[in-house]
Amino acid sequence: MATTADFKNGLCIEWNDQLWTVVQFLHVKPGKGAAFVRTKLKNLKTGRTVENTFNAGVKIDVVRIERRPYQYLYKDDMGCNFMHMETFEQISLNPDLIENADLMKEGQVIEVQFHAETETPLTAELPPFVELQVTYTVPGEKGNTASSTALKPATVETGAEVMVPLFVNEGDVIKVDTRDRSYSERVKQ
Repeated sequence: MATTADFKNGLCIEWNDQLWTVVQFLHVKPGKGAAFVRTKLKNLKTGRTVENTFNAGVKIDVVRIERRPYQYLYKDDMGCNFMHMETFEQISLNPDLIENADLMKEGQVIEVQFHAETETPLTAELPPFVELQVTYTVPGEKGNTASSTALKPATVETGAEVMVPLFVNEGDVIKVDTRDRSYSERVKQ
């Protein structure tokens, strides 16, 4: 059992009979009245984000979460299959638990969060950046820019579509930010 003074980003709590992670928090002590904590919470099951205000000093249930490295093996009708990097144990996860699952390629290492007491997988996170090869994109035309940040769609080796600058061609390897699916840079080979 903890209190609102123990809030920090990434803390996992049980609230309203569901598991939530603290995305943002702010301790507020107004000149008049009692102090409170304004939070932004993300539901670990649905991925929905809500804002809530807790009175200062309220007791909260902290849930222990473990992060374990898993390597992506393949996808079949049961879901996405992963292998633990140290024990070689294999698990199958529903693709809905993985944010931006279409940016994941075979052999890639991701982190899976487990509820420590029940050993149930909660979410899976890709690394912040992945390197993917462009398999299809239309050629960029000179003079076809209204601004300095002209973008075009490109399909990468996993089948995902990413917006890239006009100078990116088929066969190029690009670095993609998995948090917002944006182009980061072209990788030198």
